[in-house]
Amino acid sequence: MADSPEKPVRVTGAEAKRIKRDGLGIADRRKHHSRPATPMKRRAKESGTQQRVYRFRFYPTPMQAEQLEQTFGACRWVYNEGLALRSGAWEQHRVSVGFAETCRALTGWRRSDATSWLRDVSSTVLQQALRHLEGAYSRFFKGTATYPKRKKKHRSRDSATYVRTGFRWVEDPERPGTGLVTLAKQPTPLDVRWSRALPGGQVPVKLTVTRDRAGRYFLSVLVEERILPLPAAFLPGGEPKAVGLDLGLAALVTLDDGTKLDHPRLLKKYADELARKQRELHRKKKGSKNREKARKRIARLYVLIGDVRRDMLDQFTTRLVRENQVLVVEDLCIANLMRPTVGKGRRRKARLNQAIRDAAWGELLRQLRYKCEWYGRTLVIVDRFFPSTRRCSACHTKGPRLDVSVREWTCPECGVVHDRDENAAVNLRDEGMRLYWLVAAALPPGRVPPSVIRASELAEVLLAA
Repeated sequence: MADSPEKPVRVTGAEAKRIKRDGLGIADRRKHHSRPATPMKRRAKESGTQQRVYRFRFYPTPMQAEQLEQTFGACRWVYNEGLALRSGAWEQHRVSVGFAETCRALTGWRRSDATSWLRDVSSTVLQQALRHLEGAYSRFFKGTATYPKRKKKHRSRDSATYVRTGFRWVEDPERPGTGLVTLAKQPTPLDVRWSRALPGGQVPVKLTVTRDRAGRYFLSVLVEERILPLPAAFLPGGEPKAVGLDLGLAALVTLDDGTKLDHPRLLKKYADELARKQRELHRKKKGSKNREKARKRIARLYVLIGDVRRDMLDQFTTRLVRENQVLVVEDLCIANLMRPTVGKGRRRKARLNQAIRDAAWGELLRQLRYKCEWYGRTLVIVDRFFPSTRRCSACHTKGPRLDVSVREWTCPECGVVHDRDENAAVNLRDEGMRLYWLVAAALPPGRVPPSVIRASELAEVLLAA
């Protein structure tokens, strides 16, 4: 049997410190030499509160826009340099570099004459860029994401995160929840359009400034808020009111009572306009101002599509959470459904992938998850291999496989005619309630079921109960 390849040996101890100091240019720890290094801990939220993000649009002055442009570029540069430092340290020296080392390297970059322009940007904002890099590595090591990639100008989202030491917040006494926000390195406050009020009397935990491809600026405010759960939704007999949701493409969502949310097909609706604007962009000279204007027109159209889609899903999911106590969905692996194909049928599969992308199933499930957690509801995620479409909701007989084009079918045992999506929603509701009662029966008296019950993790939930 061939010998298995040897794993690379990690360099630690004094040799690792020497490589970091001499080979990588990372300074030694100068503060608190006698105290051992401890891992950074995330800030714990207050008991009984939820972290919630409010998003507002603001209009910067030309000076503020110029300073934010420099901040976005500096955050992108620091992220890429931190990524190159960490990956190069491991590939060339077999040395692990963490968040603390990249922060000390950032201090050296700010002091260097070649990169002195970093001093024009708040150090806390640049440290947050390195913290985002640390989070990307953590997700990679956990197996939930791929290896971090470099950020590219005009490709990656322009964003900068300010912690409490990086901004000044002055609340308006006449309008609690609104006020003046002044970012670090900026003398004047932002012109924020307060479309709604924040929780009064609280200082935001952090701010994130973003600029989308259409040139719009947004301020995302993270606050800790006590969100009161909604009144319990129970039927007259004492049963919790439940609803089964079948996600599809003919109808975006089908409920177990037959209600359907139509698929807006926004990409198809604006396909001709997008194609015309893309042809206009192709005819413009690269690097010209007219090409930039054509690019912004395309970006504004895509922004319109995204805003309409998010608003529709937000209203729909809020209504579902308000009216029902238990919501049941199927566990979908959207990444597998959108795998590209080669050879025969690739064009048809490409159109199917575009329809799935336009449906935004992932955004719908994300909204249901956090809204159930906020408002005291339960989201049950049924196993993806449960035959919701092939199973007869009347006699529970498992029928034959159905092609996607078949929208109605007749049960061979009881003769009931089923609508494909409505039958699947009813089966999902019944299976979800079975899982719900399994968990509820295992809990001690006085405890409510968790906000999310996943069929694949049911054994762990029952053991924890």
